[in-house]
Amino acid sequence: MKRKTIDRIVSFIGLGLSVFLFVLAGLLYWGYNFANDEVTYQLAAQKISFPAADSDSFKNLADEDRVAIEPFAGLVLTTGEQAKAYADHYIGAHVKGIAGGKTYSEVSGEALAVSAQSRANPGDTELAAKAATLMGQRQSLFMGETLKGLLGYAYAFWQIGQIAMYAMWAALAGGVIMLILSILGFMHLRRTPDSVTV
Repeated sequence: MKRKTIDRIVSFIGLGLSVFLFVLAGLLYWGYNFANDEVTYQLAAQKISFPAADSDSFKNLADEDRVAIEPFAGLVLTTGEQAKAYADHYIGAHVKGIAGGKTYSEVSGEALAVSAQSRANPGDTELAAKAATLMGQRQSLFMGETLKGLLGYAYAFWQIGQIAMYAMWAALAGGVIMLILSILGFMHLRRTPDSVTV
């Protein structure tokens, strides 16, 4: 086979790969922008703000939680990174304190059982108070864990966008490298005599 034929095939394959990588980079950039813009739009619409650094709700947090949200103190929540910090270290800290660290699923069954016992014994005020406390904890845990989970999804979607951004840069760099190699291949093709075979 002639060397020129091989050079031509390899150069066209490289050129095709370069075009593919540029298109891929464009799609990844679109995905990054979509994820980033959608997360920002959805979070900004909620108007959630971090507590100010001088507020009691900030000062009453455990050291680990306070350190995690300190860079965002007083800011409106608009990024996935902020959503994760708020979910894990602000809502998470409050949820832990509701029922001694128990989760919604742990409290719910007990709350329903005690509530049923209370309805069966309407004169037992102590049982009624316990049922009311457990049902209140159940509701607070449900709302807190739901919001924490939704913010976790916002973080995950935002993180996918960040991965798309890094992949876009890698695809763009790969496209540029393949384009340069293809140009060099075509230049080599012009200098290769017709008589050379492989």
